[in-house]
Amino acid sequence: MRSHIRPGLEVDIVLKKDQRTGTLTRGVVKDILTNSPTHPHGIKVRLQDGQVGRVKNIIEGD
Repeated sequence: MRSHIRPGLEVDIVLKKDQRTGTLTRGVVKDILTNSPTHPHGIKVRLQDGQVGRVKNIIEGD
């Protein structure tokens, strides 16, 4: 859900180029790009390094 994601959160995303393989990329959220509260394929975000993909996991802090 979009409400669970915020800038500064560490997440695993699937990049568009990795949609077939499901390869995960870890990074820190810079911007949330999906406007709707939910999305069937995951909320789209931009990471701090500029990569864009859909969130698959939220990494919980210690």
